[in-house]
Amino acid sequence: MLIAISATSGDWNGSDRVRLSSNYVRSIEGAGLVPLIVPPLTTPAQAVEILDACGGLLLTGGGDVDPARYGAVAHPTTGAPNVLRDATELALLAAASARRLPVLAVCRGIQLVNVAMGGTLIQDIPSQRPSAVEHDQAAARAARSHAVSIAPNSLLAAATETREMQVNSYHHQAVDRLASGLRVVATAEDGLIEAAEVEDPAWWLIAVQWHPEDLTTDAKAWDRGIFRAFAERVLR
Repeated sequence: MLIAISATSGDWNGSDRVRLSSNYVRSIEGAGLVPLIVPPLTTPAQAVEILDACGGLLLTGGGDVDPARYGAVAHPTTGAPNVLRDATELALLAAASARRLPVLAVCRGIQLVNVAMGGTLIQDIPSQRPSAVEHDQAAARAARSHAVSIAPNSLLAAATETREMQVNSYHHQAVDRLASGLRVVATAEDGLIEAAEVEDPAWWLIAVQWHPEDLTTDAKAWDRGIFRAFAERVLR
């Protein structure tokens, strides 16, 4: 089954290129699915046609969502928006919602889902929500830097088979005001939102703030469980 995976684009060594961490591809393949990489499109409406051929959507991490999308002025630390990426991912999410296709959203992905549904973002955790929790870790990407607590009776709890797990963390933005239609299913020790799901029981969507794609080769099964649960829903 094909899975649409959003990618970014931009200058790389003087050339405009589409970019995506290979770990997303490996994690999707490891779960028995077939990745279809979707770059930022000059015609975002084509996202509807792409999802006609796919059984699910993976929204990936990356740059900051344009603050104008949630009615805010850019913070000095907020990166320049990739307007086409924002538009493409929003179109992909809208098409997935209309079809009730399973969605797994990672890091930027949870932020995009929240914005798409009417929520807002913390633009700079260190200055706007200072905390002793290391949300932008200096350690290697596969290192687990802090704990998250997971709500019972959630898709995430069923997928990971735990109520508390250690995660990696490298982000300076996060969900602020949660959108109507979402519910919090995991938090960090400082209360920052780490995962959310939609309230609609007919739509399978897990959105996490950490990067499970970088942890699926770890001996612990938590993050493989997230991709496995995604695949099981896609293949139903």
